[in-house]
Amino acid sequence: MVILSVKRGDEVLFLFETSVNEKTDSVLRDLVALYNGQLKIQRVCMEIEELAEHGTMLPGEMIGLNEDQREELKLKDVWADKCIPSGGFTINKDPLLRRNGQQPSEAMQKVLANAITEAKAMVDRRLAKSSKTLTLKIVEEALNLLRGAVTIVYPMQLPPHDTIRMEFTNTEDLTGTQASKEVIEPSKAQFWFAGRQMLMGKLMSEYLGVNDKTKVVVKLNQLGEGPPAREAVISDPMRKEMMAAAFRRQEELKI
Repeated sequence: MVILSVKRGDEVLFLFETSVNEKTDSVLRDLVALYNGQLKIQRVCMEIEELAEHGTMLPGEMIGLNEDQREELKLKDVWADKCIPSGGFTINKDPLLRRNGQQPSEAMQKVLANAITEAKAMVDRRLAKSSKTLTLKIVEEALNLLRGAVTIVYPMQLPPHDTIRMEFTNTEDLTGTQASKEVIEPSKAQFWFAGRQMLMGKLMSEYLGVNDKTKVVVKLNQLGEGPPAREAVISDPMRKEMMAAAFRRQEELKI
């Protein structure tokens, strides 16, 4: 099988296993789904960290308002009494004024923290084994792990407006956020190999050759971003090794 080392910019995102006989269309679809899946897990983990610190999210009309402003406008978080974490809570006010301040118990915080650590290790190449390939099944398992931990702490489910619940149901609205700039639209997705765009309707072998036991670098981007930078002909470690060898040779000639 061919191993694709998938990059966006200069960062290696994950390794993906495919075949030279696969269609470029299906490979690109999977690469984009994996990349966007990684981003989703990152977003969910960040929000669960906030959930563990400051409880469930406030209704949209209350976000950004302090207690005095809420009282003045007669706004009440009706979900605060419905979504009480297992084991009770203590008050830890959210300085960002996004969440209701009902921090779960230490035991429940640990449940959430453990799930975050494990989910990240499943999909982040820097935390997982470097030779491990990423699959859509792994991404789904990581999401299910996070979903299960949240359900343990909040068996009655989170409020429908909570970002975490919307992420789990794929109803999140990223409009106007930094996250929206990171996600790749499937209809605009492109991938490149050796400075060439891999066009749809082709076989991978038309770009990679017929050797089905190789490892290559491909780069993801989307329409309008232009061609990604070419890979360096000489890798940085190799360049340093060559410089060190040249220095040693120079020193030998001085003797």
